[in-house]
Amino acid sequence: MNEKRNEIAVLFDLYSPLLSPRQRDVLDLYYNDDLSLSEISEDLGITRQGVRNAVVTGEKLLFKLENTLGAAKREREIRACAEKIIALSDSLEIRAEAQKLLNL
Repeated sequence: MNEKRNEIAVLFDLYSPLLSPRQRDVLDLYYNDDLSLSEISEDLGITRQGVRNAVVTGEKLLFKLENTLGAAKREREIRACAEKIIALSDSLEIRAEAQKLLNL
């Protein structure tokens, strides 16, 4: 479950502008603020089931966007390459440039 939460957090950071305002608010409160469905329901003035539906549809959309666009996968690949360059290079200049990729 923790792995899924981490993946959703990454996908949310990348794709949240593509969600509806309601999905964005609900997922932000649920994953980033760690509020329960009931707490979100009270805060937003919608039913608990409405919150649950927004979470489920928002999650599905985030995974669909990632499957289509692959931004998170690309980011992980770039980070892995940069880390490998840092580990293998003797050049301080090359390592510094690779570190810039990790800092983005």
